Amino acid sequence: MTEADTIRCGDVTVRDLAKSFALNGQPLNVLRDLQFRVEAGEALAIVGPSGCGKSTLLRILAVLEAPDSGSVLIDGDPVQGVGTERAIIFQELRLLPWLTVLGNVAFGLQVRGVSRSEAEQRAHHHIRLVGLEEFEKAYPRQLSGGMAQRVGIARALIVQPGNLLLDQPLGALDAMRRLTMREELARIWREEQVTMILVTHDLEEAIFPADRVLVLPKGRGSKRRLIEITLPQPKDRSSVKFVALRRQLMAQLGLH
Repeated sequence: MTEADTIRCGDVTVRDLAKSFALNGQPLNVLRDLQFRVEAGEALAIVGPSGCGKSTLLRILAVLEAPDSGSVLIDGDPVQGVGTERAIIFQELRLLPWLTVLGNVAFGLQVRGVSRSEAEQRAHHHIRLVGLEEFEKAYPRQLSGGMAQRVGIARALIVQPGNLLLDQPLGALDAMRRLTMREELARIWREEQVTMILVTHDLEEAIFPADRVLVLPKGRGSKRRLIEITLPQPKDRSSVKFVALRRQLMAQLGLH
């Protein structure tokens, strides 16, 4: 990768964000007066009960949905339209079934006008990054769920986003694959040095890569919490401090 290809991560600022939907003819407020800042290169995890607006917030950050009011800025500039400085990974992957792993990862560059040979050369690097170099010629139907998720991560990173948005990316995986992929996400974030915002229902999945965890409540009267994660990398899920943080998040969510 050349110096020109180096990922430039950006800080993300959310100011006075609000979003509501109509339910039986009445407005349902899912986000109200939300504001926070994610420093460049930081990892923020967002947790909360169903219906609290986690995925809605991520879609607003990706400019796939418009807020009712408020603003989102990257490096101080308002976000407008779908930009190459942001990439989003959803729980449900949409790999192109007629392309190999190499073809799927290179595709994002080719549609931006990069030649096939150069796109594939860059794709080799990102496929190695996610540990799938032996499966470059495999098709999506030949991959396990965890392997397909790695392809999705490589496909997002190859376009050199400064900000990586993940909406419950491991939700469809079984327990063993989730454990492996949590560590993979943390490793990839450290190596690629992107700004990462992760939405998840899994508290361990939130703690693993995060510098901070934003707890979104559901309903009026509950307070949002921004919790610092000061554990050293790589994190040990069996350590006393890790377990204590998980209990703290459970308490914030009213789970014990």
